[in-house]
Amino acid sequence: MTETKRDVFEDAAFNIETSAPDGPKFADELRQRYDAALPDDLPVITELISKYLIMRKRDRGDLVQALDEGTSFLLDGTQWESVQDWFWFSDVKDRVDTFARAWVLGVWRVEETGEIVKLEEEK
Repeated sequence: MTETKRDVFEDAAFNIETSAPDGPKFADELRQRYDAALPDDLPVITELISKYLIMRKRDRGDLVQALDEGTSFLLDGTQWESVQDWFWFSDVKDRVDTFARAWVLGVWRVEETGEIVKLEEEK
C-alpha cells in the first residue's frame, strides 16, 4: 500500500477526533497547522542562487528563462558565470531539479545560513 504523508496525518487526526472530548476541535487545529506548514524536504540552494531565483521571480521570468539566461548579468557584484557554474559544473541534474523545485514551491533553505526563504504570493 502506498500512503502519502497526508494519509498518515488524517488517520492520526481521525483517531484524535474520536477518542477525546475535545478531539474534534484539536484535530481541526492540527489540520489547519498541517495545511500551513512547509514541506519536510525543502530544496537547499546556495545564497547566490537564492538571490538569483528571487531576482528572476521578481522580473516575472519563467523557469526556462531562469535556467537558460545569458551571461550579461551582474548579481550583487557577482558575475553571472558563477550562477551558471552552480548549475552546470557538478551534479547538473540534481542541481537543476533542486532549482526547479525551489522555483515551483516558492520556498527553500539557504545552504550557508539555514535560513528559510519563502516568496510572497503575488496577487
